[in-house]
Amino acid sequence: MKDLSKKIVPAFLVIVFFFLVASLYSKFGNPLAFSVNSSVTNKSDVFTVTGEGTVSIQPDIAYVNIGINKTATTVKQAQSQANEVMNKVIAGLKTLGIDAKNIQTVSYYINPNYDWSSSIQKITGYSANTQLKVKITDIDKVNDVIDSATSNGANQVNNVTFDVENREASEETARKQAVDEANHKAKAAAKAAGFNLGKIISYSESSNDNTVSPIMYKALAVTDQAGGSGTNVQSGSQDIKITVNLSYQIN
Repeated sequence: MKDLSKKIVPAFLVIVFFFLVASLYSKFGNPLAFSVNSSVTNKSDVFTVTGEGTVSIQPDIAYVNIGINKTATTVKQAQSQANEVMNKVIAGLKTLGIDAKNIQTVSYYINPNYDWSSSIQKITGYSANTQLKVKITDIDKVNDVIDSATSNGANQVNNVTFDVENREASEETARKQAVDEANHKAKAAAKAAGFNLGKIISYSESSNDNTVSPIMYKALAVTDQAGGSGTNVQSGSQDIKITVNLSYQIN
């Protein structure tokens, strides 16, 4: 009995000593941390489908740049000649029904002309140049506008641009076509593969800038009207194309 008591006392002292050290370490040292880490992963399968919509449009407006360049020995003479032709050109455009608000002067300048044949720079005259930008809301009058301007003295036609007045409406039609096509593809794929479509979680779209850009003709060559034929510029057609990407949750 005495021997058993001797064995129990040291064991008891060891236990007391362990808890004492643990208590002191917890109070003055780094605490003994006990924690349970749990992580919840929300995984959702996603199905993405692409749709395209294309609308072919006929341009209904046009822009024409008309230039007048005159050269004279003095600034006043060059300016006077250019203004005289410009007034005739504008009058002719108004006769065709072009509203004054659609005739805009986009540049006007007078430059000296130099003789570089000798070592001494010499002014030989002056060039006056003015550029008009004309908006044509009746697309059938594009050729008439160019013919009228050149017959009244304009000697430059820098470009002709065709466009659509209400482009947003055509883009909206193409967008609806693209979304409808994407939805149809998604439903057909879900039925064939045996899964259920959830809500749409992302949407993106892009347009084909190359096909929707206005048509531009630079340095247009105007037919000599004395030959009996006038300008023949065709507006053609344009395609507005929109591509959409729809991503669905899979239930």
